[in-house]
Formats: sequence, structure tokens, C-alpha cells
Amino acid sequence: MIEIKNNLEIIQSKIVKACERSGRNPAELEIIAVTKTIDIESIDYALDCGINSIGENKVQEIMDKYPKIQKPVKWHLIGHLQTNKVKYIIDKVDLIHSLDSISLAEEINKRAAKLSLIKDVLIQVNVAEEESKFGIGYDEVDSFIEQLQGFDNIRVRGFMTIAPYFEDPEQVRPYFRRLKQKFDEYQKKELKGNDIEFLSMGMTNDYEVAAEEGANLLRIGTGIFGARNYNV
Repeated sequence: MIEIKNNLEIIQSKIVKACERSGRNPAELEIIAVTKTIDIESIDYALDCGINSIGENKVQEIMDKYPKIQKPVKWHLIGHLQTNKVKYIIDKVDLIHSLDSISLAEEINKRAAKLSLIKDVLIQVNVAEEESKFGIGYDEVDSFIEQLQGFDNIRVRGFMTIAPYFEDPEQVRPYFRRLKQKFDEYQKKELKGNDIEFLSMGMTNDYEVAAEEGANLLRIGTGIFGARNYNV
């Protein structure tokens, strides 16, 4: 368990240095601990070490873990969300990072309305236009947001992207920089149902570059908990 604490201290130190390089305030950034396949004991320990947000890729893992985590924590759905799974997590997660279609927006809006909720979402943008990844294209963002104006129970809080994987994290910088430009653009706009605050970029391999380029939500799993054993 002490390894988790040590890993977090290293990550936080690197974030501080990245912020110093880019003239940012480290207090403006939040680590989302990605807890895919991670046991409850390890998650609880990470919360004791100062983590306030956890991110899950799969609805089923949220369903399994949600009643077992007793400590105060914000839940983030960071993986692809199917419309038929929205009903299971609509009242459990604080932020959905992966809104990428109007059909999904319709379902989130419908389920949120039934519970008198305003559901916070991020629009997932496939900045690199990789066929293997979900998300709308960068050039579709404006029209997509325009279509969302009619949904009274959805609040767009910002954007999320998953950058291509490169051995050299410097190679992802242009993708992060491009989405930050769109984020800045929408922070200045006054649109119904928009309260742009969050830019979710950066994972274990590239979170330092993401921090330098303006991300304020960093999704880090392996860097905190170590390599996962997916056969367990």
C-alpha cells in the first residue's frame, strides 16, 4: 500500500514542476484516480492519501464498487457509455466524461429529467481522429454543442480527449494544445446549458504534457496503482 502513497507523491511533484514550467497554479489541477480492476482496499488507501475523485471505465465496476466505498468521493465515468447503461449510473456519477452522440445525450437527458437532475457531462473529442477511439471529430464540436442546446437536464462542463499513445509524450502536445484552444473559445461563450470549467486530458504516460497544455483533470491509473493484472 505504501507504494500507492509514494507514487502519488511522485506524480504530485511532477505536476507541480509542470505547472511551474507553464505558469499555472497546481491547485487548479485535480487527479482522477483510474480504478479499473483495482480492489476496494487499494481505493480506500488512495482516498486516505488525498485522492478526491475516482474514474471508472465500465458501468458494471461502478455498480459493484459504489456501495462499498464509504468515504466521500466524486465518481467519474470516463469510459464509453452505451445508452442502455445510462439508467444504472445516472444518479451515481458526478461527471460523465464521454458524451459523444446525440442519442446518448437524449438518454442522459431523459433519465436525468426523471430524477429531477441536471447531469454534468464532458464532450469526448477524438482530436487525432483515430478510428479505434470514440468521440466526435474536432470539426464537429460546434454543431454538436448547438444540438445540445435543447436538452434542459444536461450541463456541458467541458471537454475530454484520449491522445494517441507515443513513447515520447512530447508527440501528443499538438493534440492537447488544439483541444485547449476549443476549451478557451467556449469558456468565453454564453450558451444555454453550458458551464465550461473542465478539460480532461492526460493519462499516466502523458499527464505532464497535459498539465503544461491546460488540462485540469488528469486521469491516472497505472501511475498510482501500478500495472494491472487483467487476468484476475
